[in-house]
Amino acid sequence: MKHEKATILVVDDTPENIDVLRGILKPYYKVKVAINGMQAIKLCANGTPPDLILLDVMMPGIDGYEVCERLKSDAHSEGIPVLFVTAKNETRDEIRGFEVGGVDYISKPVTPAIVLARVATQLKLRSAYHFIRDTFGRYLSEEIVNTLIDTPQGLNFGGEKRKVTIMMADLRGFTTIAERLPAEAVVEMINTFLAKMTDVIQHHQGTIDEFIGDAILTIFGAPLQHPDDSLRAIRCAIEMQQAMDVVNQQFRQHGYPEVEMGIGLHTGEAIVGNIGSHKRSKYGVVGRVVNTASRIESYTIGGQILISENTLSDSAVELRIDGKMNVMPKGISYQMTLYDVGGIIDDEVPSLPDKTSELMHAFSPPIPIHLQRFSGKECSDSFSAHILSAGRRTLHIQSSQACHDFSNLRITFTDLKNSGDDTTLYAKVTTQISDQPTIVQAHATTASGDLHIWLQHFTTTLTE
Repeated sequence: MKHEKATILVVDDTPENIDVLRGILKPYYKVKVAINGMQAIKLCANGTPPDLILLDVMMPGIDGYEVCERLKSDAHSEGIPVLFVTAKNETRDEIRGFEVGGVDYISKPVTPAIVLARVATQLKLRSAYHFIRDTFGRYLSEEIVNTLIDTPQGLNFGGEKRKVTIMMADLRGFTTIAERLPAEAVVEMINTFLAKMTDVIQHHQGTIDEFIGDAILTIFGAPLQHPDDSLRAIRCAIEMQQAMDVVNQQFRQHGYPEVEMGIGLHTGEAIVGNIGSHKRSKYGVVGRVVNTASRIESYTIGGQILISENTLSDSAVELRIDGKMNVMPKGISYQMTLYDVGGIIDDEVPSLPDKTSELMHAFSPPIPIHLQRFSGKECSDSFSAHILSAGRRTLHIQSSQACHDFSNLRITFTDLKNSGDDTTLYAKVTTQISDQPTIVQAHATTASGDLHIWLQHFTTTLTE
């Protein structure tokens, strides 16, 4: 496929000069012409702007220096490279050209090879500039991209210690769902989810550090730091949970199961900067704050936002707290209090729906199941239990063995003969209801739709 020729705008009031430049450029580029400065400005403001401008200095009306200044002050034309082509060849003239925003200075009479070489160089630089913007733009807000491009020293290797708020967002139970779907469906689901979440994160000026499968690690406070980083992170988390309605709507349209997301936030000091080697590097964050945010997220159930006490105090606003819990995360030597955030009082971002108790439907007789507790890839031995009741996502389970808070459970159904349905569920224990007998409340992480209706189907199957 042939690439479309770049467009060069020649601005000169002398027909002979225009003919010379047109003759040099026309075999390689599309050429447009303006015979004065005002015409050049109008051409750049209307329609498709040129890729590069060759600009004379001495023209009637406004001279080339003023034309360049006006072009650089307009958002539509500020990125167009301007090469001055002029008989004014004193050092002070060249300096003036660079001061007003020109990228090169060609003296008349022109040499064709020099014109072509300098035009080609500037077009390559412009192409590289747009590539960098497009690449960074996939992960960073436009404000951050502009800062990185305007301050290249910020891309040096090394880092600095600063306070940041880390967000870890992860789809709950997606790994299990992915095992049941074709690879192309899994990729489409992940891309749909990541595309929507990226839009929300960039809107709140977060920096996406990494996509980890179906998880997103985001930094608030680097490379640009603001006094409200933790507050923006909370706003972003709330809007991301609300955006899951749009994601699931798209999933339903394609016949995919609905999913839920958990989000963890933690604020603390970290080292941020460019990490890696001279051959391959990335802008990232290193420190305990990252691991802690990941641990906090691991306690979440679908639709939940858990924040640390550090983030709560640093946000300096009144939050709607729907609950709190004391935990001892792995690798952390002290007990942490986590807060379940439902919204920000009197804020521009709407709150999440109130977490009212689900209407529970009892099963008579209870549904017999086998349970396994698992951590990572390791599962305990199977033991017997019964599902007493269920809501949309909530289960009440009577178990023959203890199931502690935050335990991850694998549920398999017994006596289900010749069923073509998947008979495995995954859930996380959220509350201890009773010790004798052991009854716990759990949140299903892999069910799609109303869990009670789904289970009612299996009850009917069992009795047939």
